[in-house]
Amino acid sequence: MEKEIKIPINIGGDAEAASGSAADEARSEAEMSKAMAELEDLRQTLLRRQADFENYKKRLERERAEDSKRTMARLIESLIPIVDGFEHALAAHREAEYESYRKGFELIYKQLLDNLAKLGAERIDPTGQPFDPHTHQAMDRVETTERPDGTVLQVFQPGYMFHGRLLRPAMVRVAVHPSGASKGTVN
Repeated sequence: MEKEIKIPINIGGDAEAASGSAADEARSEAEMSKAMAELEDLRQTLLRRQADFENYKKRLERERAEDSKRTMARLIESLIPIVDGFEHALAAHREAEYESYRKGFELIYKQLLDNLAKLGAERIDPTGQPFDPHTHQAMDRVETTERPDGTVLQVFQPGYMFHGRLLRPAMVRVAVHPSGASKGTVN
């Protein structure tokens, strides 16, 4: 007894199967490259978002520091008239009967100045320095040849700076040579 074995012969069928398999492989490679491109795009987006967030945090920190400085400058500006009041009170009463009060006022005055300096306030006392219109306000001029032209002779009221920002200009008397400009022009 012979058994018959039937083998399907598909002429050209292997080529179709192979081409179908190749098409599937090409399609899966295209999908894979598309997925990889999307993944890379998402990575780049994530990196940009992280950089944007870091920049945001830095800007926010910088703005907080600037706000803090502005607030501190306003506080120091409000304390400057108090310092002036102490100076006037200390200059007014030099009599012996006020000595104990004077010592107390001097201690408080010194503490106030020390604390203002710790906060970043700098006192401008330009006596003997050249006049600077950016930090000084000329209140008077004196014709003299004893000092160079434009030298600050006397400070009526000291000025104050805070981290490079002028809070109040120093009010000063300036020396001018007699042969200099007319009294109406001061730097």
